[in-house]
Amino acid sequence: MPQLQPITVLPATGEELRAALPELARLRQQVFRAFPYLYEGDTDYEEKYLQTYLNAPGAVVVVAREDGGRVVGASTAVPLVQETPEIQAPFTPPEFDRSAVLYLGESVLLPEFRGRGIGHQFFDVREAHARALGLNVTAFCAVQRAELHPDRPADSHPLNAFWTARGYTERPDLHTQMTWRDMGEAQETAKEMRFWVKKNGEGGV
Repeated sequence: MPQLQPITVLPATGEELRAALPELARLRQQVFRAFPYLYEGDTDYEEKYLQTYLNAPGAVVVVAREDGGRVVGASTAVPLVQETPEIQAPFTPPEFDRSAVLYLGESVLLPEFRGRGIGHQFFDVREAHARALGLNVTAFCAVQRAELHPDRPADSHPLNAFWTARGYTERPDLHTQMTWRDMGEAQETAKEMRFWVKKNGEGGV
């Protein structure tokens, strides 16, 4: 059995992050083509989107690399107050102070590197980043697809159990919509997104 190459999982900032943006854009397009996102990506859009994490105060990009330096995964986070209105909107007082929330963006990882604990490392680094910023809530959202969606693979398994084990609570009352173009479609359509939330003291942030 071939020996697995070691993977480093570390935050990237500044020029290191800037240099990695084209590779990160390709990675997002490749991974998000699969169910449940079915995302028909655009490289120019991806690179502009990722610029957000260079410019937004408090943002972090966690990069997983092989020994040779190839990027095989990445995970993002940004203070909620730096996010778009549709992401901020569900977090209303008195339950939430938006300035106390770190929004966890995407985590993308090539299939052949899954099952090695890298997903846990992505959460560990971002939750440590929340603590460093003094933010006591971390949250992310996941796309909702119909159970009988024609593109759902027979072996599709949602990540709910993994997220629950990390201390996150599914919040059907917190939802928003995002738009993108599904694979093979000509137009963007709105997708229902549901939030998962973890508060300091509820499993620990």
